Amino acid sequence: MEKQERLEKQIKFILELDKIKSIIRQTYLANAIRKENDAEHSWHLAIMAIILEEYFDKDINLLKVIKMVLMHDVVEIDAGDTFCYDTKANQDKMIREKKAAERIYNILPEDQAQEYKSLWYEFEEGQTKEAIFANVLDRLQPIMLNFETNGALWIENNISQQQVLNRNEKTLINGPKEISNYLITLLNKAVELGYLKK
Repeated sequence: MEKQERLEKQIKFILELDKIKSIIRQTYLANAIRKENDAEHSWHLAIMAIILEEYFDKDINLLKVIKMVLMHDVVEIDAGDTFCYDTKANQDKMIREKKAAERIYNILPEDQAQEYKSLWYEFEEGQTKEAIFANVLDRLQPIMLNFETNGALWIENNISQQQVLNRNEKTLINGPKEISNYLITLLNKAVELGYLKK
């Protein structure tokens, strides 16, 4: 592939990603004035990866984690954001997201398309230390924001502490003990304050 053709594909992908700024997530910003978009969420996770790296394996590939968190929600350009507690919408989520991954990442030159598709699958499988790190961040961020908004989203959707614990079971088991302990403490406090149903 000629350099010019390669660059054109990369620019096309970069422009495609502008659409992620319009994908509105369910989670409110900490000030509760509006819900965040996917670009804000991905940026926030990348910052969290840099700040919280010390709690994870010393041999972790931080750049890989940052790539993972910046690229993992790209599929929502086609598949949309699926509310994590919507059991019906989650039934075909993986099918929709795989189809989106094939279309969107394949805009890139083949080597980059393969790299980012592989990172997306690695994140979804959640088995490697980098994928575990990325998944912990992806689960921690909305819980922190939900707590900061006095449980606005949880209250709107009648969410219980058990639902949040079930959704975050892998995070609590696989994540660093400091973050797991923080999450448990936060969720217990959310119940005490009436943000989550017991």
